[in-house]
Amino acid sequence: MTKFRPCIDLHQGLVKQIVGGTLRDDSQPAENFVSEKSPAWFAECFRRDQLSGGHVIMLGPGNENAAKEALAAWPGGLQIGGGINAANAREWLDAGASHVIVTSSLFDPNGKFLPHALEKISQSCGAEKLVIDLSCRRSTNGWIVAMNRWQTLTDLAVTHATLDRLAPYCAEFLIHAADVEGLRAGIDHELVELLGSWGKIPMTYAGGAASMDDLRAIDTASGGLIDITVGSALDLFGGDQLRYQDLVAWNQRPA
Repeated sequence: MTKFRPCIDLHQGLVKQIVGGTLRDDSQPAENFVSEKSPAWFAECFRRDQLSGGHVIMLGPGNENAAKEALAAWPGGLQIGGGINAANAREWLDAGASHVIVTSSLFDPNGKFLPHALEKISQSCGAEKLVIDLSCRRSTNGWIVAMNRWQTLTDLAVTHATLDRLAPYCAEFLIHAADVEGLRAGIDHELVELLGSWGKIPMTYAGGAASMDDLRAIDTASGGLIDITVGSALDLFGGDQLRYQDLVAWNQRPA
């Protein structure tokens, strides 16, 4: 059964919702929402409503203190991603993260996949504590994993063969559809169908969700095997298309 998983996206130390395709090193990204509330406030909200399996994503530098604030508000209740590597993974688990999420540290600066880097971080924190983020951008031949805040395309395609190759090293996959992230115009149905037809370990999809119909579509297309996170469309983040309380109720519905 598809579940709603919450998210806390951090940029410059603040909780924000950003249009994914505009995140660049040399310019300010397009922002859908900047919260006046602290990261801890959101974490406490999710803890109260028992929305487990959510994630905190650090979008660039300067977010470490904000992330630790969120983790401290719900120890063991949130995953952490953004700048995670084999050297600091254990530190973040000790800070209260249930899992660490990795993308960029699995590649060299040019986007070449490094199998030994995956093996090293999986061994350092344990596969049961590792989430691999396969956030991707659409290409003429399908979807390509994008790293470095979705700016750099890698040599790794999102396919069933890739999922089979990586699954032994992690507990879950997190997949942002970067091209629709933050646009509030609907999910990438074809990507969801590709992921749902694999469905061997837990997986969370993020990107574009704008209605309860999107949740129902993911539930149907994946046979309930893929969870979803919702950002910019959610009233909790300044949106007017999805109510947070409706998503809490969605998770509480009978299986």
